[in-house]
Amino acid sequence: MCDSPGCLHVESTSRRTFLRSSTALALALTASGLSGFVASAAQAAGLPKPGNAIAPDKAIERLIQGNQRYVSGKTRNHDLVHERRVLVSGQNPYAAILGCADSRVSPEYAFDSGLGDLFVTRVAGNFVNDDILGSLEYSVAVLGVPVILVLGHEKCGAVDAAVKAVTHGEKFPGQIQSLVAAITPAVQRLDPQKPGLLEAAIEQNVRDSMADLASTSDIIAKAVQARKLKIIGGVYRLKTGKVSLIS
Repeated sequence: MCDSPGCLHVESTSRRTFLRSSTALALALTASGLSGFVASAAQAAGLPKPGNAIAPDKAIERLIQGNQRYVSGKTRNHDLVHERRVLVSGQNPYAAILGCADSRVSPEYAFDSGLGDLFVTRVAGNFVNDDILGSLEYSVAVLGVPVILVLGHEKCGAVDAAVKAVTHGEKFPGQIQSLVAAITPAVQRLDPQKPGLLEAAIEQNVRDSMADLASTSDIIAKAVQARKLKIIGGVYRLKTGKVSLIS
């Protein structure tokens, strides 16, 4: 994510160490009033994809339109060779995605996007942990994304496991249990006796992740307050590919 010579040491450090250093940089920039300097410097140097420098509402509209093309099967032909060359100098995506690791859901396809358009973070169950939060803070503070979409999907195995843990006390091997534990609060907010518990839990988990982003990160909260960023949620329908936005 960093192109300057001073960042070459990143390759020899752990992912967690890198994320912490990125977050610390973003916090320092924000605290010192220099957060705007990053954007100004990028603009002066020339954004690799100028069309991605849009307001939050326009970014949301672009996501919706891209998904509509994907659903209809009328996607665009992306010149990946040209985009690779353009993006050597840097990146300025128009949206960040917190999605599930499920192989059936690919945000780049779902929103008919090209290279450098989406800053995608993925973890089974699309919940917020330290690594995800640090990555999304980077996308806001340094890359200036105008929207973060928390993207859940139908028949999510991670959420289903959390439902089974709450309703039947099931346990899971290895670190799968830690994923389940992170999602369990979303299930516990719901009435287990009502039909459609899994679908309701999937939506609640998206809402919880949206709230977590705004409540646990000063960087993200300040960007929202300044109206430079919007956080939205959606659920991907496996059969049609449609993303239904939720409030």
